[in-house]
Amino acid sequence: MVNRVGIVGIGWGSHVQVPAYRAAEGYEPVALCARTPERLAKVSEKLGIADTSTDWRSFVERDDLDIISVATPTNLHKEITIAALEAGKAVLCEKPLASNPAEAREMIAAAEKSGRPTGVCFENRWNPEWLSISDHLESGRIGTPYVARISRAASYWHPDRRPLQASWMYDREQGGGYLAGMLVHDLDYICTLLGKPTAVAAEVRSSVPVRDVDGVEVHVTADDTSALLMRMESGALAILSVSTIGAHSDHIRLELFGANGTVVGEGTLRESHYQFGAASDEGLSPLELSERAPANPDALGKGLAGMSSRAMALMLEDWLPAFEGKPSSVPTFADGLLSLAIIEAAHRSSEGAGWVPIEI
Repeated sequence: MVNRVGIVGIGWGSHVQVPAYRAAEGYEPVALCARTPERLAKVSEKLGIADTSTDWRSFVERDDLDIISVATPTNLHKEITIAALEAGKAVLCEKPLASNPAEAREMIAAAEKSGRPTGVCFENRWNPEWLSISDHLESGRIGTPYVARISRAASYWHPDRRPLQASWMYDREQGGGYLAGMLVHDLDYICTLLGKPTAVAAEVRSSVPVRDVDGVEVHVTADDTSALLMRMESGALAILSVSTIGAHSDHIRLELFGANGTVVGEGTLRESHYQFGAASDEGLSPLELSERAPANPDALGKGLAGMSSRAMALMLEDWLPAFEGKPSSVPTFADGLLSLAIIEAAHRSSEGAGWVPIEI
């Protein structure tokens, strides 16, 4: 069976999701929906998808669509997702799942009521490096985890960077900022490795309070820099940080220390190098990466978008059992809620609450 997919949102939806659905077995992206007719027409022609709509409400109710893929700004996720579920559609929603935990809980309730397959796009779990790390942990080669540390840096919000981003990205209420927009992937992955956190202490800040976006003064409420310290149920410690305010910055580093071995990875968003060493080894050696590829790799693009599409395609193939009522390893709406609960607790901590318990 091939699932017919309608995608709402043509930013990330066109650059990453369409190629991913085309690369994965079992899916066909057949229709696009977006608010701006002119841009929609250009993207439609570029992707070769002639079936388009500017009305998401009627779009999600179409009988000829099996899946609604939600790739809109975060503040629209809840309304579109719930409407699609009520129309009997399976739903794949971009991260972050919602603007806040309360909205995520509504989406979970709607998903449970509908009984349809749902998932959240934490596709980074399927990156070759992260697949390999997960395998090393599950096989016992790392042993009991003690400490995990991930840091990211980019230049997206440096004052001299052009062009500026869409105004909603600077608004926390609309889901903007990089704690929810970038570090959320790492929060999700750390929880797959170490289990759930019990409490978080954090600093979350906006370094430039006002931006001029297309001649409009925008007061920034979303974050460009965050640092989190998390106590995990397993007894491990997790340390995560992200900053998008540094000129020329493009960096990621991951460290995982366990009783039986260590993983260290470092590089840029486009290229990174990972090493592993058992405690009994003389040192670190290159980490053997997962060679898994999607069914139709020729459909993938190049660069960062292509890397994301590849990971998402693998995630989509692992979602297929859900359409037969079988278990799937794809991140659930509950996983999306957990990441939002951590983010909310981090904001409270940064506002002066100290160590904040994680409440689901």
